[in-house]
Formats: sequence, C-alpha cells, structure tokens
Amino acid sequence: MVKRALVSVSNKAGLIDFCRELVKLKVEIVSTGGTAKSLQEANIPVTLVSEVTGFPEILDGRVKTLHPKIHAGILARRLPEHLNQLAAHDIETFDLVAVNLYPFRETIAQAGVSLGEAIENIDIGGPALVRAAAKNYPHVLVIVNPANYKTVIEALKAGKITDDLRLSLAFDAFAHVAAYDSSIAGYLQKQITTPAVFPPNICFTGELVGDLRYGENPHQKAAFYREPADAGPCVANAVQIAGKELSYNNIADLDAALKLVQEFTDPAVVIVKHNNPCGVAVSRSSKPEVRTSNLEPHTSNLEKAYQKAFESDPVSAFGGIVACNYPVDEPCAKAMAEIFLEAVAAPEFTAQAKEILNKKSNLRLLKTGPFSRDEIQGERFEVRKVGGGLLVQEADEETVNLNELKVVTQKQPTPEQLTELIFAFTIVKHVKSNAIVITKEHQLIGVGAGQMNRVGSARIALAQAGEKARGAALASDAFFPFRDTVDEAAQAGIAAIIQPGGSIRDKESIEACDHAGIAMVFTGKRHFKH
Repeated sequence: MVKRALVSVSNKAGLIDFCRELVKLKVEIVSTGGTAKSLQEANIPVTLVSEVTGFPEILDGRVKTLHPKIHAGILARRLPEHLNQLAAHDIETFDLVAVNLYPFRETIAQAGVSLGEAIENIDIGGPALVRAAAKNYPHVLVIVNPANYKTVIEALKAGKITDDLRLSLAFDAFAHVAAYDSSIAGYLQKQITTPAVFPPNICFTGELVGDLRYGENPHQKAAFYREPADAGPCVANAVQIAGKELSYNNIADLDAALKLVQEFTDPAVVIVKHNNPCGVAVSRSSKPEVRTSNLEPHTSNLEKAYQKAFESDPVSAFGGIVACNYPVDEPCAKAMAEIFLEAVAAPEFTAQAKEILNKKSNLRLLKTGPFSRDEIQGERFEVRKVGGGLLVQEADEETVNLNELKVVTQKQPTPEQLTELIFAFTIVKHVKSNAIVITKEHQLIGVGAGQMNRVGSARIALAQAGEKARGAALASDAFFPFRDTVDEAAQAGIAAIIQPGGSIRDKESIEACDHAGIAMVFTGKRHFKH
C-alpha cells in the first residue's frame, strides 16, 4: 500500500495526471522546487520538502533532499528495529519515489555549452534518491520513466503490486542512473587536454530508440539504441521522413553507407549491400566551388554520380541502401525510382524529390542534415562484443593525401592516376578484409570483399570489372604477401596500384609492376576491416 510519495522530476511529462491519480488514492505527495510549483498551479495538494526537513533549500537548490528525514524515510526496511528508530526521530516512511534527473545529456548536446554550464546540470540529490529507493525496492516503488506512471497507477488501483513489478522498476532506476553517470564521465573525459587513450574503466550507454522487427535473421530479437552524446550527422541522428520502419540490417547498412559517402567533398553516391559498397561514384566539377554547407546547390550533377554508382554493379544495387552527400533533387529521384531500393539517406530532399520517392511506399527516406568532411566528429572508439568482454579500438579515421604517397616503381603515376588511386584507397578502407577495389574515372567498377586470401579478392574484383579494368586503378587494404595479385592485375590491364606496403616480399611485387609497366604507390597505412 502506498501512503506517501516523494515526487521531484525534471521531465514533467505526465506529471499532473499521475499526481492527480495519486491524490485520488489518498497518497500524500511531498515535492521540491519546480515540481511543487507545477503541482500547486494545478491545484494538487503538495507538501514541500523543506516542511518535512525543517531546513530550507540552500546553495541555489544544490542541497534540498540530502537530509535524514528524506533518506531514512526511503531506506528504512519495514522491520520493527527500523520503524522504531524512525519513530524516535519523528521520521515518516516513503512508499513511492518518482524522480528523474537534471537534463545533463540534453544540455551537452546543445552547441556552445561551456564546461561550467554542463557541470551545473549534474544532478546530485536526484541519483541519491533514485539509488536509495531502488535499493529498498521491496518496500518502495521507484519510477524514473514517465512511461511507467500508468502501469503503477493501474497496479495500485488493482491492489496488485507484484514483486516482479518492483524489481523491474528498480532495474530501470539503476540503469537510468548508470547511463546518466556514464554520459557525465564520457563528457568529462573529452574535456581533458591529454586524456588516457584507454581509461581504466570505459563507459558506453545508449537510450532505447525502439524495438526492431527482428535482428539479422527473423529468429533473432533486436532493438536500436542511440548514444546520448551528439555524434553529428549519422544514422542514429537521421530523421526518417518516409517509408516503413527500418530493420536491423537497414540500420547497419545505412551506417556503412553514410560513413563512406562522408569521405568525399565532391557530390558522391554510395550504394551498400550486405555492409559492403557495391556502387560508389563522384561527380567531379571542372571548376572548384566554395560552399559553406552541403545543402547549397552544386553545379555538378548528383544524378550523374548516382547513375555511375548504379552502373558499378546494377545487379547488386537492386535492394540496396543508398547514401548521398548532397540533397537529392528531382532528376536524381527519378533515376532512383526506376529500381527497388531499401533506403536512401541524404542531407536533404527537395520537395519534388520527396514527391517522386514517396510514391514508392516502402522506400525509407532519411534526412541527416548538412555535413562536410571537416565538420564530421567521428567516433573515438569502435567496440565489439566478444565472449566475456569488449574489444575496444580507436576508430579508423586515417586518410591519405598526395604528399604521403611513395612511388616505388619505375613507372610514375600521372596526376590523374594519383587522384584516382586516392579515390580507390578511400573506398577500400570501407570494404571487409581481405579487400580489393578497382576504380576508373572515379567510379567503383570492381570489388572483392571478405575473402580468406588476397588474390581471391583480386580475382573477384577483376572479373567484375571485366574489360573496364584496362587502364584502371587497383587498391588493396593491406600489403601483398606475394606477387600473385600484381600478376593477376597485369593480365587484366590495371594501370596503377595503391597499397600500404610493408611485406617482406615487397620487392617481388615492385618487380612484377615494373615488368608489366604498372605504376604502384605505397601509403604506409593499412585498413583492415574485419
């Protein structure tokens, strides 16, 4: 039975209706500051915390509930020795605690927030109340999520407060505080000028976006969580403006597509299938343009980039995931509408484009908002769950520029080949290892992904490229352990190769290139992607 409740919430959604129902159930409500004011304005009877403690709120509200008459009333077990101690000190018990915390995560997500402003939004009393109530869950109902108000009220009305409900609410409470503290720790770590690369304790947290229909396969349950920190334009922050709900595989492929398309400054289109790019192309402008945002018009044609990306592999493009780094306009939308696509992500869609693509009722459209390569925040860590632990590494944010390339062959690459090689190497970074990518005129024409040996990936990529391989560029995500890949490339007519180098047999590969008249450059950077 609930006779007395402590209610102090930052998120006031559902607060008034919830407290009205408590009053109908003859529950006394004790509250603080802004929450008490909201209840008073709604003509709901409320007792101020300061009336219970006999002590005013001080330090601009920093201290108000940190008092024995509050915490003892929450923590007391319903045992004679505890109840006798409460009586001796004129303390009443609380049977319900409804508390959620200062909006720290919402605060740090805002642009231009100072460290001092962030610190002031770290809740102290709230987590203490939540933890106390959750620890004493057999006797105290704790609510941190307004979505649970209705469940608790219905259970109170029915007189059926089950042990399972109490335990479930306690779990929610501790998870809420843990996520809150994790976001604070993560934020503070970013403020340290020279943070430890890998701290002794690492915190990751996510807020449930929603359940998914299933995981990678129909027999697997799945859900999507969003990290509370602002990650910039990404799949988690994108707004779905059309189409049916996203699946687990859709989200994974959208993430891969967006990460690759954000590598380019010229208008680019990426098509992903099963987490590997099957189509990539850019539409290069003959005259450089200066733009402050990729929501501004561009003289290069995005439709041209899409058509080239589609022609990379028309078979695999069917049912693919598309990402663009410029707004989708009417001509591009018409081209996209000609085949079945699962989803399209872009900074924006013109009104005409939306009208065209909305006719395909199942096609998911996601708007990311503007982004540019210079503004992308990226992820500091990549995390993979393994049995009993986590593998954590810095995200692979390495790029290659012309000054870093080392020409190792007699044949010197032309300036055009050098830009083509960097384009190819940019793509291969996003292909599952062992990875081989072949490009021509800034279009992906062949890709070999995820093979157990490198020459196998090369054969797949070269077979896909066919006659287009003549005069094309080939990129490898890691060095050639043998010269066999170069020999295969030479037979197909490859003109230039880019690879990290570093094999004990580099000399053999260089000699093979010299014999075939192929230009080869080393990057010194490997891009394994397992």
